[in-house]
Amino acid sequence: MKIRSKLIIAGIIGIAIFAGIYFLVSKNSEPGKLDIFAQCLKDKGAVFYGAFWCPHCQNQKTMFGKSQKLLPYVECSTPDGKGQLAVCKEKNVTGYPMWEFSDGSRESGEVSLEKLSEKTSCPLPQ
Repeated sequence: MKIRSKLIIAGIIGIAIFAGIYFLVSKNSEPGKLDIFAQCLKDKGAVFYGAFWCPHCQNQKTMFGKSQKLLPYVECSTPDGKGQLAVCKEKNVTGYPMWEFSDGSRESGEVSLEKLSEKTSCPLPQ
């Protein structure tokens, strides 16, 4: 194969890689569907207590998709997964996931988006 052909192939591959990276970066920078809702939960004083090893906590986060980064989440587990951090002990968090609301009420387990909306008056997107 001639050098010119190799350069053309390398150029095409380089462009394809650049285009792929650009697509991934631009796709990830788009706002999540529930960004405004998740931010509202935080603004209304709701707090989501969980643990990294808890499958129900992971399911709760998954409900928010890309918007989970905005959740008012507090990690309760020690890094080794064998203990509970002081912040959660002080709040008497006894199970995961647990949501605490500004009125002091709590909801345990995976809480639906509708229930979170009801408890906080945060509107769900249409």
